[in-house]
Amino acid sequence: MKWAVLVGGKGSNLRALLSQETPIALVVSHRSGVGAIAIAEEFGVPVEVLTKGEYPDRQHYDRVLRQTLHRYHIDAIAMAGFLRWLTKETVDAFRGRIVNIHPSLLPAFPGLHAIEQAYRYGVRWTGVTVHFVDEGQDTGPIIAQVPVRVDPSTSLEELEIAIHKVEHYLYPKVVAALDHHSVVLGEDGKIEWHVSQEEVRSWIDGLYLV
Repeated sequence: MKWAVLVGGKGSNLRALLSQETPIALVVSHRSGVGAIAIAEEFGVPVEVLTKGEYPDRQHYDRVLRQTLHRYHIDAIAMAGFLRWLTKETVDAFRGRIVNIHPSLLPAFPGLHAIEQAYRYGVRWTGVTVHFVDEGQDTGPIIAQVPVRVDPSTSLEELEIAIHKVEHYLYPKVVAALDHHSVVLGEDGKIEWHVSQEEVRSWIDGLYLV
């Protein structure tokens, strides 16, 4: 499949995907001048910048986004720091082929600043979630999760480093599984894994040892 990565920040998850040779054919950013754009250019990946101010409303923005994705013949989308809520039309066009990574164990701490939310709340376990994207905010079917322990002595900066380390490990593996159709979104909205039990134990379950 040809993948697009939707970005809007530093681009560390984009770099993780590109470093694992994910077949990324396009990077779309909702902000100009961000680190993710420089990373895409470093790897020779085409970049399109679609800033909010260029379009009168969300529907117009997403219509241009869809046209851009179709122009590059994109099959699937990985979101990585793209802080735009996709319309139903965009989700429907790529349903079961859009994934997002979120720095908490959803459904806990959705939305922005999830690492800090968890830290300030005082949880002893947080983590990383990769999920299919639906019309809600961080509400799509969960594909994989990895917990991260928060010791009483852990600082917010240390927790952020630990979370990002897990993100960079987990996201390329899940995207690769999707790319090889090892995991799909069933018609009933549930996750279907098409891998051996040995593989499940080796990295899907094994991630809980991170």
